[in-house]
Amino acid sequence: MEKVLKSVQAAGLPGMRIEKLKEIKIMGMSLPMYLLAAIVILYAAMTGILPENMVGALAVMMILGSALNLMGNKIPMIRSYLGGGAVFCIFASSALATFGILPKVVVENCKDFMNNVGFLDFYIAALITGSILGMDRDLLKKAAVRFLPISFLSMTCAVLMAGVMGIITGRGFGETILYIALPMMSGGMGAGVIPLSGIYAGATGADSAQIISQMIPASAVGNVLAIICAALIAKLGTAIPSINGNGQLMPTKNDGKKTEKKELDFTTMGMGLLFAMMFFTIGTLISKIFPSVHAYAFMIIVVVICKVAGIVPKKYEEAAVQWSQFVMKNFTSALLAGIGIALLDLKVLGAALTPQFILITVVIILTVAVCAGLFGKFVGFYPVEASITAGLCTNSMGGTGNIAVLSASDRMGLIPFAQMATRLGGAIVLISASFLIGILG
Repeated sequence: MEKVLKSVQAAGLPGMRIEKLKEIKIMGMSLPMYLLAAIVILYAAMTGILPENMVGALAVMMILGSALNLMGNKIPMIRSYLGGGAVFCIFASSALATFGILPKVVVENCKDFMNNVGFLDFYIAALITGSILGMDRDLLKKAAVRFLPISFLSMTCAVLMAGVMGIITGRGFGETILYIALPMMSGGMGAGVIPLSGIYAGATGADSAQIISQMIPASAVGNVLAIICAALIAKLGTAIPSINGNGQLMPTKNDGKKTEKKELDFTTMGMGLLFAMMFFTIGTLISKIFPSVHAYAFMIIVVVICKVAGIVPKKYEEAAVQWSQFVMKNFTSALLAGIGIALLDLKVLGAALTPQFILITVVIILTVAVCAGLFGKFVGFYPVEASITAGLCTNSMGGTGNIAVLSASDRMGLIPFAQMATRLGGAIVLISASFLIGILG
């Protein structure tokens, strides 16, 4: 045995590969231990033994998400030009579901866990609460009043450019705006495309289902392009440090100073969990009074008010931050896999990919990104962060899309601003569409 090991080490390359394999950690686990867990869970999934509840869904999503995320970050072409692990995780897991490689019962269980059990709400509530309460109060005051005008103005420029491209490609000014640009910026399916189709159906007398089928590809393709563009913009920011805030929307007095590292505490994280659920519940209660606006938007507003007014004691702010960091560290890859399995159908996406359609959507994405970056710089934001949050996140399919965009650009701490752009921007789109359908329809 010793002779075999010596011969392997003498060969050089194989020995190096063995050492590299030993260094690989997935979710903090050694490769052999991770493979053991993966084999057990995937075997149970393929044989129908896996529990059809949140345990089974989360187990599959964590195994697939962590492995696919690692692969995407290791493959040079994907890592450098196609959004890295986040994008690969979404598309690879979607392929497994779309083409029947994952059993149908597993796919349905994951869909139920994402959409009905509320895993997405659980994740986003933690991130919004922790990100806002962990923010510098002066930064929040300055950024909040500047952010939404930048986002709305960028959306307006993108909508107008979409109309121009509609004329150039022969699709038509009004049709391009109504059926491509506005669905892309409406805030996803439940809070965007579905109510938007209802507005159009009521104004035109057309079938709502037929209208939805026209809008879904625009929303899906727009989100995919936003993810890829966010990754490329983040890479550009690395090359040009002057435009890059490294996850900070605008400069603060604390730049360059080390923040005090808090000791992790399980009870503290439990308090953070309860606080996140409380704020999400408040947002849900208010949305019952104003159902046209998503609960996330009201949740953000309430948390921002509490932070700016100094209502929440420091102890509970730190609890919310600790909990959000735990959730983000351990569940992001699983959520990305869940997005691919439950919310992205590659067959639907592929059917929409005509050259004309792709050209229009690319122009919309580039316009909103460039305008948000330029306008953001004008008001004191870092262009990279402004472009990603105030620009690209207006084209996200709701909270899932925002997570994918921010994960691809490694800026998950900006989730509150991303949600502002998506939710409040989506509400503006619905209001505007009520008038535009009568003029352009």
